[in-house]
Amino acid sequence: MAVYLDHAATTPLRDESREAWIAASATLGNASSIHGPGQGARRLLEEARERVAAAVDCDPVEVVFTSGGTESINTAVTGLLRARRAASSSRNAILVPRAEHHATLDAVDWLERAGEARVSRVEVDGDSVVDLAQWRAALEAPDAAVATMLAANNETGAMQPVAAASALAAAAGVPLHVDAVGAFGHAPLSFAGLRAESGARAAGLVAMSLSAHKFGGPVGVGALVVSRDAAPVPLLHGGGQQRGLRAGTQDVAGAAALAVAAELAVAELAREAERLARLRDRLQAGLVAAIPELQVSAGGVDRLPGHLHVRLPGAQGDSLLLLLDAAGVAVSTGSACQAGVPEPSHVLRAMGVEDADARGALRITLGRTSTPDDVAAVLGALPGAYERARRAGLSSRAVSGR
Repeated sequence: MAVYLDHAATTPLRDESREAWIAASATLGNASSIHGPGQGARRLLEEARERVAAAVDCDPVEVVFTSGGTESINTAVTGLLRARRAASSSRNAILVPRAEHHATLDAVDWLERAGEARVSRVEVDGDSVVDLAQWRAALEAPDAAVATMLAANNETGAMQPVAAASALAAAAGVPLHVDAVGAFGHAPLSFAGLRAESGARAAGLVAMSLSAHKFGGPVGVGALVVSRDAAPVPLLHGGGQQRGLRAGTQDVAGAAALAVAAELAVAELAREAERLARLRDRLQAGLVAAIPELQVSAGGVDRLPGHLHVRLPGAQGDSLLLLLDAAGVAVSTGSACQAGVPEPSHVLRAMGVEDADARGALRITLGRTSTPDDVAAVLGALPGAYERARRAGLSSRAVSGR
């Protein structure tokens, strides 16, 4: 079996989550129906909502089940913008850091092209952390409508200053959405705690996105936490379910599976974070010793415990990935691939990394099933793969004359 170290892309489905899905899927009834079978399904659904709320630390009514992180993010960003524009037509600017996930960036770019928004792009530093001085300045613009940011960068793993950013947004009267898709279950996150810390009410942190398959649930189910004080304009219409924020027949089995995965992830978070950080640090130290020219991204800041993002000068990330895959090790380049043409990561570009160095990036992410043997496998495979990839890269540049 391959050594799987791409947990940030998706992590294995927990047995308990699978069992909860199977059990709930045997229940007959639409949760919106008023007859007995429908109300039975409704009970399962609302129990799942309560369990998710407890894991996230919010009120059950604030949990909106979705099809995953992308829908949650689009609903939050677009819905909050449209609600703000309806209340004040002069408010149409979206604040977004340059190193966000494409689920956010592509949605924001679409809104800009459609003429619905002005986009205020906020810089990040060399560790991919949001520049709070620029964040504050952008919030003070008279057209600032809504803000969005990651809880932790999905490529480098760098934790973002969510509490401080939310406090600034609250002071400016701007609602904030936090993309916690990659962070929930891997770093402490309390929706109510962050809101209280930042003094948020109808502004500051009002929405947070989750996706089940990032913490051991199934693909195709997620949640958007929306505070009682917020009323984003829904993207889907046709039934009025979930406070009218997400119409459509609700996925009872998916909600049950998500709830179990969320509970387990939160329960084991402290222990797993410590274990994974030890494994990550052992891997990082071993790679730095074996490859002195290797550069660690965001190595000087607080990161998600299972994240290790490295850059290997002179090599192409896709070549490294394929060589490691042939050796039975699955990792990610952490870069975008547009129309089949590998491009340097927009995150690394935002950090100020030159394209030549950005092309040699690898994202190695550990998770619940990772072991010391997995670390040993990478340490055994990557140095040799790097030498082969670097030779190929040098030969390529010599042939092309660059």
